[in-house]
Amino acid sequence: MPASQVAIPCILMRGGTSKGPYFMAKDLPSDPAQRDRVLLAALGSPDARQIDGVGGATTLTSKVAIVSPSQRPDVDVDYLFAQVEVEAARVDTNPPCGNIMAGVGPFALETGMVKPQGDVSRVRIYHVNIDAKIEAIVETPGGKVNYEGDTAIDGVPGTAAPIKLNFMDVAGSTCGKLLPTGNAIDVIDGIEVTCMDAAMPVMILAAESVGKTGYETAAELDADKEMFARIEKIRRKAGEMMGLGDVSEKVVPKVILLAKPRFGGTITSRYFVPHKTHAAHAVTGAICLSCCCLLEDGVAAPYVALPKEKPYPIRIEHPSGEIELLVDADPGKGNITLRSAGTLRTARKLMRGEIYVPAAAWPQMAEAAE
Repeated sequence: MPASQVAIPCILMRGGTSKGPYFMAKDLPSDPAQRDRVLLAALGSPDARQIDGVGGATTLTSKVAIVSPSQRPDVDVDYLFAQVEVEAARVDTNPPCGNIMAGVGPFALETGMVKPQGDVSRVRIYHVNIDAKIEAIVETPGGKVNYEGDTAIDGVPGTAAPIKLNFMDVAGSTCGKLLPTGNAIDVIDGIEVTCMDAAMPVMILAAESVGKTGYETAAELDADKEMFARIEKIRRKAGEMMGLGDVSEKVVPKVILLAKPRFGGTITSRYFVPHKTHAAHAVTGAICLSCCCLLEDGVAAPYVALPKEKPYPIRIEHPSGEIELLVDADPGKGNITLRSAGTLRTARKLMRGEIYVPAAAWPQMAEAAE
C-alpha cells in the first residue's frame, strides 16, 4: 500500500522580514507543475489560515526558497524563489525576494553545499528569478553559521548576526532595461509614474497623486479598496508598457507610493505586494526605489535630498522603521548607471527536519516509498 504522506527534508528559516521553508531542489519534483502542487500542500494553500500547512497566513510568511549547487562559473548555488499564494492555488516564481535570500547563504552552509571559509564565508548566489548574481557574506566562526549578534533590522524583533547582501547586475533584470518604457516618467490615467526594473519591476508614484500622504499605516491603506482598484488599473497598463504582458494574474510590477522623509531618511515608501501593503519593505523593491532616488527627472526627485557621499547611502522609511542600502551608481537624467547595491539583513534557523505533504500531492514519491 502506498504511503499516505510524503516526507520532504527542509529547514524552516526567517530571512530578513520574511519566513518560509528552504528546500534543496533535488528533494522536490523536477516538473514545475508537480512541484507547485507539493508547495501548495506544504504551506497549506489555498486557505486564509493555511491551517493544514506551515504557511503563516500572510504574504511575508508564505514564501519558499529552492536551492541547488550551481553549474555556473563563479557561482556557488542557484536560488529560485517561490511566492505561494495564501488564498489561491497559485505559486509564482516570477518575482524575486531579497529578504528570503538572506537565508540562502546560511542554508547553503548548513546543508554542505558550500564549505565554510574561516570566520567569515562568502556565498555566491545566482538568483534564478531575475538572472542576477548576489554575494552573501555570512559569519562562520569555528566553521559554524553564527546567528547571534547585535544587528537589528526594522520589522524583526531583537538582534542577530549580520548578513551582507551585495546585488550585482540587477539593472533590467526582468524587463531588459532599467527604464523599460524608455521614459523617466510616464502618465497613465492622469497619474505620473516611473516604471523601473532593478532587481524587481516596479511602478512608482507619489502618494499624493492618489489622495494619500504616504505616512498611512499598512492597515489604513489596505482598508481603502477604492484606491487599490484605481492603482490596479494603472498597474495593469504599466505592466503592458513594461513588456510584461497581461499582469492581472501576476504580482509584478509591484507598486510603491512615496513621500518626503520625516525621520531623517532619504525617502518614505509604502510598498504594495501588489494588492496589500508590505508590513515593512522588500529588499528588491528597495533597490529599485533607491535607483529612482538617483534619477534626477523621475517621480522621486522632488522628494529626495540625495546624500553627497559615494556610494550613496539611501535610507527608506517604511511602516516598520527603515531599510538602508549602499548604492554604487551615477545619478542622471533620463537614466542612471547602476553598478551594485548592498544591504544588511539577518536570518535565523528555526527548525530542521521534514515537511509532510499528502500522498495525493506527489503520488509518484508515495508509491516509491511503499
